[in-house]
Amino acid sequence: MRSDQMKAGVTRIPHRALFKALGLTDKEIRQPMIGIVNAQNDIIPGHLHLDSIVEAVKAGVRMAGGTPFQFPAIGVCDGIAMGHEGMKYSLISREHIADSIEIMAMAHPFDALVFVPNCDKIVPGMLMAALRLNIPSIFISGGPMMPGYNNNKKLTVTSAFEAVGSVGANKMTAEDAAQIEEYSCPGCGSCAGMFTANSMNCMTEVIGMGLPGNGTVPAVHAARIRLAKEAGMKVMELMEKNILPRDIITSDALHNALTADMALGCSSNTVLHLPAIAHSAGIKVNLEDINSISKATPQLVKLSPAGSDCLVDLWQAGGLPALLKELDKYGLIRTGCMTVTGKTVGENIKDALVKDYTVIRSRENAYSADGGLAILWGNLALDGAVVKKGAVLPEMMVHKGPAKVYNSEEECVEALMAGKVAAGDVIVVRYEGPKGGPGMREMLTPTSVIAGMGLDNTVALITDGRFSGASRGAAIGHISPEAAAGGLIGIIEEGDTISIDIPNNKLELLVDEKTIAARKAKFVPLEKPVPDGYLKRYRKMVTSANTGAVFGE
Repeated sequence: MRSDQMKAGVTRIPHRALFKALGLTDKEIRQPMIGIVNAQNDIIPGHLHLDSIVEAVKAGVRMAGGTPFQFPAIGVCDGIAMGHEGMKYSLISREHIADSIEIMAMAHPFDALVFVPNCDKIVPGMLMAALRLNIPSIFISGGPMMPGYNNNKKLTVTSAFEAVGSVGANKMTAEDAAQIEEYSCPGCGSCAGMFTANSMNCMTEVIGMGLPGNGTVPAVHAARIRLAKEAGMKVMELMEKNILPRDIITSDALHNALTADMALGCSSNTVLHLPAIAHSAGIKVNLEDINSISKATPQLVKLSPAGSDCLVDLWQAGGLPALLKELDKYGLIRTGCMTVTGKTVGENIKDALVKDYTVIRSRENAYSADGGLAILWGNLALDGAVVKKGAVLPEMMVHKGPAKVYNSEEECVEALMAGKVAAGDVIVVRYEGPKGGPGMREMLTPTSVIAGMGLDNTVALITDGRFSGASRGAAIGHISPEAAAGGLIGIIEEGDTISIDIPNNKLELLVDEKTIAARKAKFVPLEKPVPDGYLKRYRKMVTSANTGAVFGE
């Protein structure tokens, strides 16, 4: 056993003495030692209940003859960090989470690991750590939040963000907004729509690192506790069979994840995280590959913010096994991939059924013939940009308009609330990329204000930053190269015409080459001051969004 490094033999007498200081018996010390990475904290609603998940995991580990040890991981609530300096620390937490888990699992050589995440950057950070360590591992997330209701209308956190713009545009009273504030987030769990947290928990299940149900069983259901116990027992089986993360997360598994991503219309942040996860496995995922998969995959599901359904509806419709079974009808899934069940994807979905074809549609009745995400290229995005096209209104799929240019998210929101953005405009928010931010903040506040003001059918927003999974509209992010790296987005001037053509994957600045060359010759990228510490180190080490914003060598 790997844990023998810290407990077996005469030389480990002091180590065993320290274990006994924890109250462990000789039998518990002899048993396989299982690390449980617990991301619980008291500030993230999605993580509030994770201690109960961990207790269930511990029960499962003990039932299967193991000794569980819990240790922590940090987490940032993107919703609470949104719209202020705190958002600079969200994406950058991913690398810190991976590093800290690696430290703990190498300093204390566990025989296997159970990862208990729920929200945005915690899930990919943990997957990156699992691949680095490559010891038997399984994931059990905290599960999605239930939607809220007010006056028989289904609500999610998007409703609360969009209320800001609605009040600002006098489309909603302060009293009505207070009702949304009261009811939109009814309890624990990752926010109820197909936002980044639920997108990544679904990807974890599809990729094979979580048991069936990991992505969709609601946080408040007893089925989630049972699933956690099963995960605790199953990790012991993975250890006995020596099934490792790199046996599961292969090129074919990533293909399946991207296929499901397109069919679900997941958060655009998956285009950051899946390449970063692949990088940790020594696999390269290109943006061109993502577009190829998108063009071959119909969008069969449309959850909030793109539609009215939520994760609980997807669960009740048969969950991800039913979706994969539907995709497999058309030969889109690679069914031979190994999973943490100890069985292949094909074996896992053999008996799955779609229970509600209004939630999981057939290909013949798909929302679109291709996937929910698209990669755009052009002189504004030589290395690519991403849009959640499944959440773009039809009239904004092709758009051309004058630029309104802002060097930060705050400048943009201030201009929106002051009524300085008009129908037809293309908002440009730059110096918000991985280096420029630094930290690549999400732009949920401006996109929500745009939608709340009723401008999402006439106004587009492009940025070298990124978007929350809760964003909707013609919101194009991850523009690479970013402004801070000398990208063309840095030389856009007020009133320049920008052309967006999502069906043809194009993003262009319509300025003649001579003018562009003259501007480039004078261009000096803005460098925002940052305090000493992690942000400064991050800016030096991080790579471009098109590579997953991983650290350089």
